[in-house]
Order: sequence, then C-alpha cells, then structure tokens
Amino acid sequence: MKSTGIKIASKNILHILIILIFNSFLAPLNAQNTAENKVITSSVTPADTVRLQSEQLSDIVKTKADSERNDFQHKMTYLNKNAQVKYQDMQIDADYIRIDWRKNEIYARGEVDSTGRIIKPAIATQAGKSYEYNDFQYNYKTRQALAYNARTEESEGVIVAQKTKKYNDSVFFMRRGLFTTDEYFLKKKDTAADYHLLAPTIKLIKGKENSQVVTGPIQMYIEQVPTPLILPFAILPFSDKRSAGILIPSFGERQDVGFFLNSFGYYQPIGEHFDVKVMVDFYTKGSWNIRPETNYVKMYRYNGNFAADIGSTVRGIKGLDDYSKVNTYRISWRHSQDTKANPLLNFSASVDLVSSKFYNNTINNNYIFNQNVLNTQQNSTVSVTKRFLTLPVTITGTASYSQNFSSGLADLRLPQINVAVNQFYLFKPRTGVREGLLENITVNTGLNFTNFANTGEGEMFTEAMWDKMQTGLRNNITLGTNTNIARYFTFSLGANIDNALTTKTLRKTYNPITNTVEDNFNNKIGGYSVFSTNASLQTTLYGTKIFKAGSAIQGIRHMVMPSIGFSYRPDFGTPGFGYFSSYYDAAGSNIPYSIFERGIVGSPSSGMEGAVNFSIGNNIEMKVRSKNDSTGTKKIKIFEALNIAGGYNLAAENNKWSVFTVNGQSSFFDSKLSLNSNLVIDPYENVFVPAENRVVRTENFGRFNIQGFNLQLSYPLSDLIFGEKEELDKKYSTKGEIRNENYYFDDDNYARFHQPWTLNINANYGYNRGGSLFGNTVASVGVDGSIQLTPYWNINGSTHYDFMTQELAYTRVGFSRDQRSFTINFNWVPFGQYKVYDFFIGIKANILQDALKYKDRSFTQPNAPF
Repeated sequence: MKSTGIKIASKNILHILIILIFNSFLAPLNAQNTAENKVITSSVTPADTVRLQSEQLSDIVKTKADSERNDFQHKMTYLNKNAQVKYQDMQIDADYIRIDWRKNEIYARGEVDSTGRIIKPAIATQAGKSYEYNDFQYNYKTRQALAYNARTEESEGVIVAQKTKKYNDSVFFMRRGLFTTDEYFLKKKDTAADYHLLAPTIKLIKGKENSQVVTGPIQMYIEQVPTPLILPFAILPFSDKRSAGILIPSFGERQDVGFFLNSFGYYQPIGEHFDVKVMVDFYTKGSWNIRPETNYVKMYRYNGNFAADIGSTVRGIKGLDDYSKVNTYRISWRHSQDTKANPLLNFSASVDLVSSKFYNNTINNNYIFNQNVLNTQQNSTVSVTKRFLTLPVTITGTASYSQNFSSGLADLRLPQINVAVNQFYLFKPRTGVREGLLENITVNTGLNFTNFANTGEGEMFTEAMWDKMQTGLRNNITLGTNTNIARYFTFSLGANIDNALTTKTLRKTYNPITNTVEDNFNNKIGGYSVFSTNASLQTTLYGTKIFKAGSAIQGIRHMVMPSIGFSYRPDFGTPGFGYFSSYYDAAGSNIPYSIFERGIVGSPSSGMEGAVNFSIGNNIEMKVRSKNDSTGTKKIKIFEALNIAGGYNLAAENNKWSVFTVNGQSSFFDSKLSLNSNLVIDPYENVFVPAENRVVRTENFGRFNIQGFNLQLSYPLSDLIFGEKEELDKKYSTKGEIRNENYYFDDDNYARFHQPWTLNINANYGYNRGGSLFGNTVASVGVDGSIQLTPYWNINGSTHYDFMTQELAYTRVGFSRDQRSFTINFNWVPFGQYKVYDFFIGIKANILQDALKYKDRSFTQPNAPF
C-alpha cells in the first residue's frame, strides 16, 4: 500500500512539474502579448474571433475555415479550405489564407489543382464590391494590397490585370490589363472575350458616384487577334452620366481621294444640358474634313444642335491636268420645341447653308451612303408661330432660304408673315342644325406679307441682293357652301377672291441689236384684285352583278362617283384692268405679258373662263371563292380608283375642249403588288411646225393623241409572303448553346434558324411629249433588299437600272455582323462618281457609347430626359 501511494504521489508531482515548466515557458510570451495588447483570446473553433484593441486595429478580425492553425511563436494564423476573414467592410474568401500579425498582412490564394493551376479564384469583397484574384497580399493597417491576375467588374465591363496594386480604397494601379464588355466573358460562359482593349498600364479611380479608367497606349483585340485600332490613351467612364472620350473612326478607301480614316474625334459633355464633339476625316491624297457639333436639350422645353462641315477635297496629282482642289462648307442648325412647353407659342428651326459644290465634292462618306450627294436643292427655314386663347387667329413668322445647285441661284424670303383666320360660318343657324346654302356658308381668309429676293450665292446681303428685293402683300378670301338635293345629290357653291400689292412691276422690251427680250423691273407699287366662282353637283351610284351559286366569281360591285361643275372667271387681260402690257417682237407681232410676271405675289390669268368641268370616279371590286378565308370568300380590288376628268370652256375662242386625264390605282396578290398609272389625252390634232421647232395644237377635234403617260409598279417581297413563320421552339426540341441560344437543331444535328429577307422592286415607265416632236421616255427599275444569312449575319443593298441610258445608277452593297458585344459594318459603292467602301466596328455597351463612339451619334434623343 505504501509503495502504491508513493507511485501516485510521484505521478502527481511529475504532472505539477510539467505544468510549472509549461507555464514558465509561456510566461514571457504571454507577458509580451499582454504588453503589446495584440492577442487577448484565441481558440481553434470553426468560427474564431481575434479581438484587438483600438491602438492597433479599429475593429474585430473574424476568421473561419475547415482547418485553422495558430502559430503563437511566429505570430501567424493559417486557414485552409473554405477560408474566410472579415475585417471592417472587407471580407476575403479563399482556399488558403495566411495572416501575419507582426506585419499586419493577410495573404490569400485561390484553389489550385495538382499542376498548381488556379481553378477557383480568391474573392475579396469591400463595400459590397467583389474582386477576384489568383493570389493577393493585403495590409489591413495601411489598407494597401498587391494582387495577381485580378478580375473586377465595373458597370457593364470587366477588367483583368496581370498585376494590381491597391494604393488606397479609391486608387488602383494595374499592369497589362484588359477591358471588355463581352456579356459571355462577364458571366463566365466563355474563357476568352470576343473582343478586348489591352493596355500596358491602367489606373482605376473609384468615386462615390462614378469611377473611371485612365490608360496609356491601348489596342483593340478581336477574338484574341490584334487590330490596327490603337489609341495613345483612353478614358473609360463607369457612370450613368455622360463622360468625355475618344470617338473611334471608320476606315476604308475611295477611288477619287484615297484611303481614309473617317469620324475620328473627341466627345466632351458640358454641364447638364450641352455636349460638344469634334470629328476629323483624313484622306491619303490630301483631302481633309473637320466637323464640330454641339447638342443641347432641356427636358420638356426644347432641344437642338449646331453642326458644321468644313473641308477641302483634293483630286488628281498636283501639276497635272486632272488636279483639282475644292473648298466646301456646310453649316446647319436644328431646333424643336416641346409641345408642352408653350402651346400658344412655338419656335422651330431647320437651317442648312452649304456651298454650291458641297454635295458634288464632299468627302464625308455618310452623304454618299444616304444618297445626299444626289441633292439638287437645299432648303432652310426658321419659324415662329403664335396662337391666342380668345382670338381665332394664328400668326406665323418665317425666314426661309432655298438654294438651287443646278442654276446657282438662291431664294431668300425674309421675313414672311402669315396671318390666318380660323374658318367660320357667315350665318348662325336658326334651329341649331345647319340647313340650306346660307347657313352652310364658310369663310376662309388670311393675310400674307413677304420680302423676296432671287440672287446668286456671292450676292448674299450685298447691294445687288437689296436691289432685287421685292415686297409683297396678299390677301385671299374663300367662300364655300353646300346642301343636299333630292337626298342623293350634293350641290356646292364657291367663290375665291385674291388681292395683291407689290413694290415692283415688270416691263419687257425687245432689243433689236441683241435680238433678245429684256426684262426690267420698275420700283413702282402695283396691285391687282381677281375673283372666280364655281358650282358643282355630285352623287354616288352603285351597280352589282351576282353570279350563280357555285361559281368561282360570286359577284362584282361597281361604284361610280360622277361630278359636273361650272367655273367662271372674267378676262383680266383686257386693257381696262391694267394688269397686262405688250411689246413687239422681231416679227412685229404684239406680244402681251403680265406686269406681275416673276413677281412675289403671282400673276392674274388672261382670257375669260366659263368652263363646264366633269369627272367620273370608279371603284370596281370582285368577290371570289376562297378556301383560305374563314368566310369562304375573298374580295379582290380590280380598280381601287379609276378617275376620268376633262372640261369644256364655253368662253374660249379656240380649243374649247381641255385635255382628258385618266388616273388609275390597283393592287394585286393581297395588295402586295401596287400599280399606279396616269394618262393624258389631247382630243385635238397636234402638228409639228419645223420653223418654230415645236408642236402646235390645231382645231381638228377628234384626232385623239397621247400627250403623256406614266406607269409605276412596286412589289415588296419577303419571307413571310411565301409561308408562315416557322415555330422552331415547337418543332425542334434541341436548343443550341451558341451565344444567345437562337439556334435549334434537328435530328441530324443541322442548325435551324429563321432567315428573314426582304426584296422591294420598283419599276417606272413613262412618256411625256412636252411640245416636242419625239417627246421624252423614261424607263427604269430599282431593287433594294436584305437577307439575314444567319442570326448574326445580314447583307443588304440597293441598285437602280436606267433602260434608256442602259446604265446602272447609284448602287450600294453592305453587310453587318453581330459579334456578341460589338458589331462590324461594311458599306460599298462599287462604281460611279462616288466609288467608296467604308468599314467600322461598333461597341454595343452603353458604357462605351460616349467614351468610345463609333458612329455619328448624339448623346440624347429629342425630348428625352438626361
């Protein structure tokens, strides 16, 4: 028993000695830790909390992992598998985390496979924003970090950098970083982006409301292939607000001016309501173009823009005969007012001032592709309209400028004031319901004041222009009334009165020396008053033919709308009115003319008119049997309209009958094929007079001859015409995983998808005698259309063939390719005066539409809020 007690006592003493020795070993370390106030409590539970006082850290460091180990001697903590560290607003999730308490550093690494390749990245989340890394090192005291293969999402894009240094919570420096907005790469459906922008150095600046990336030289890659699109720097804004940025150009070649970069420039927003962009075009043969533009908008008030197009077009080689250099300009202003801004006062402007050779010598390819180069006239208008709450009057003030590039002349109207009185009834009804001719009399009247000058381009606002200026004042009064007669007839009466004043009248004289008729304007106020009356009677007649039951044609309906009228106008060419004068020509003939010819207020007509006019309108429809219609029948329009019109002037001395006109409109194949035609027939014989080189109308009635006709045909074709749209999702069960999953696959693994296409055919054939022996014939056909070869390939084009010249006119071919996060467009005019091709790449993401613009696009649509 004694020996046993000795053994137990010796064991207890040994345990006490071990405890004492262990405590003596830990005493210095515990004393040191207590002195430094670092680690107060520690455990190895799955959710470990390390408390640190405010002198070193301002919050609690929380750790969690499947396996956690603390090395107290070296002041290290190791976390393995599903490791997590939380400190303030920072959370780190990784496969492996190491904490060095002495250096205040946290090292995290993603999950690796057997070869050492990262297969799952480490994730750091700060203030709700996540960042992915292969591995990184973070100092929780200075809040600085160093990361490798970091990936961060910003707005619609993602940045991946080989090496990233976090300077503070707002500034990141990156080396060899790429940026892309590819949705598949963003969602990790694809390991490689379809495009990216690569820069050797990147600075990411994060703000409270927005962020931006500033780079050094940056290059665009498509499907990992470098492109020649390189910029010296870039600023990418990550904000819903407008931001400044480079405008990416398109490039191509034109035969006349060489290779080019088109629409390269810079975009700059100014405040809340303005922006400015400047674009430049460069051509290898020396041509250039600069296009500044500013847009402005105020929500629910107005919007508009100013733009200029100034350039120099160089063709040929200097010193040779084919060399030419033409300077051109175009200045435009657009302004529109929201109808909600002021219903009673409206201001609008559409101004285009261009040099006479602008469209023939423009180097802006946009004018070629949209066919503006075919313009022969340019119009500009600025107008103000005032309405009143209590007055039935509308006042419109207008300034207009019209340029004719063929003649080189321009019409200037400044100012032009029109006062229009709303239509009103002359007599008040006795019973509340208007009946009879008197109670239905309506009056329309107004006043028009105009200053007008027809001048050359170089005479604008010079003394020569002011000498040509004419001032005119015109008033028009129109009376009209109608009533029903015998229930089926409508009887109408009308009268028209014109009053005019002008500051200039015309005097014609024959100059025997030059053998010409000279026009001279007198600075003398003159005026005229003319009037005319008319009456008409019209009705509608119906005729129906029903066929036997079982017949393919079940019935035909013919609707006839006859009308007969009478018009009267005195002869204002008699000397008593004083509106006409005369001169003697080379043959001694007395030639009458109106002293108001070529004037601003128009000219009265000579010769009395007492004419009987008639017109017959027709509409013919046919009802046929149809198995495709639910009713079993279908209507076919043989003639939607067939109108015949003519007249007989009782007061005329010669050629009492007018020409007869026939107009027809029809459609076939379920209204797809549209056919319009018109025919002009002269009932008198026409004889060609060689001495006068013209055709003269004789008194030989009944020798009908065609003076002109025109036939227009249009037929829009599409895939829907030849069958219903195939419902792929119901027919095929296998759905493709290509891009937006628009592909379906049949049992043989062939891709099935919709291939919509359109083909519009327009044809025109016409003849106009025009007082000549042979007349003029036109015959042409035009085709335009598009086809979607695949869900992401589209080809479109248009052409026009003139059968008389046997030449193809303006022809354009283009294609577009949807590349998931950007588009590629190509346009080509293969021949003609403006032989050109144009190629550009456009980013889809909204975040790059201001910073990397790829087309001539404004920052907002009319009346759209910011």
